[in-house]
Amino acid sequence: MKITFPARDYAGYIFDLDGTLIDSMPLHYEGWREALRASGFTHEFDEDFFYSLGGVPTAKIIEILNHRHGTTMDPHAIAHFKEEIYLKKLPRIPRIEPVVAFARARVAAGKPAAIASGGGRPIVEAALRAAGIRELFTAIATPEDVAHGKPAPDLFLLAAQRLGVPARECLVLEDAEPGRQAAIAAGMDYVMIPGARERAAAARG
Repeated sequence: MKITFPARDYAGYIFDLDGTLIDSMPLHYEGWREALRASGFTHEFDEDFFYSLGGVPTAKIIEILNHRHGTTMDPHAIAHFKEEIYLKKLPRIPRIEPVVAFARARVAAGKPAAIASGGGRPIVEAALRAAGIRELFTAIATPEDVAHGKPAPDLFLLAAQRLGVPARECLVLEDAEPGRQAAIAAGMDYVMIPGARERAAAARG
């Protein structure tokens, strides 16, 4: 997988987690299917639709499904259930090594790095520890911290604030369209990481 990182030096670096630093999106999808099935959801949860929601907070996805299908699922209860399922899958999740290597290099050069993820903080913390990269990030921003998740800029702006650097001097690394929109809204440069399907296609040649 080829990723072109900017030659420019930024004051701070903000990373999405799922699909950017760890190849977790396929297992998130497994977790969603299991949780929805166990909760009596009988409608299709299409994989393409799931990937289009990258970066959207977990409970918000339930709200979207309720609106889409006229269901009345409890967003917080099912989100919690889905996250319990996902936590059991963490040991199976590989890192996306080119992005991890880039993060390590920037931190080694003295640049601060943050996580801005649509996942809940306990899940983010557990995933970072499972991947062995928690020590790289001096700040974490999750939906519990802001009024609006991606594609709103709130998460990225808060991450920059916690790093102590101006938003315009940050580089965002993202894999999903809501994150790209959030970076633009925050006035930040960004790099898009190929999604899980693109990486799989590249690996097959």
